[in-house]
Amino acid sequence: MLAPAKLWYVLLSLAVALFFNFIPFQSYALTIRPDFAALVILFWSINQPQRLGMSLAFCIGLMMDVHNAGILGHHALAYCVIVYFASIFRRRLKIFSLLQQTPQIGLVLLVMQGILVLIALFSGSALPDWQFFLASLTGAIFWPVVSFLLSIPLKPKSDSDDL
Repeated sequence: MLAPAKLWYVLLSLAVALFFNFIPFQSYALTIRPDFAALVILFWSINQPQRLGMSLAFCIGLMMDVHNAGILGHHALAYCVIVYFASIFRRRLKIFSLLQQTPQIGLVLLVMQGILVLIALFSGSALPDWQFFLASLTGAIFWPVVSFLLSIPLKPKSDSDDL
């Protein structure tokens, strides 16, 4: 069981995730980079849904869209969809260990990328190659690490007087 998170910690983790998303990479590294903002949004939506809702996910998505200079709102829509999926699967995911959550998180990230591709196709962009979807795989691989790191400050402190 995790202790309730302070709002400043949630916002700081989202800012750090956006920073990692904003780091410029070249070619293949950019293709396989996971969407850290999506991973952090999923973490908070699953573990502390009262701290992160669709409105904050929408704002983070708009920041991603402004940074990418793409279609305004497509990351915002995708992030809102993953918050919705996280709210549906929240109880199921909390039963599993972090490693058992990995394929399910990968599927949610794949749905998010599918939404991004559909919006790009409707706007007249070309269909990306299959390597575009590698970010879902690397996001699923990074899920246990991100989840573990975000939960460290939230673990209850052990009392030396307890048996």
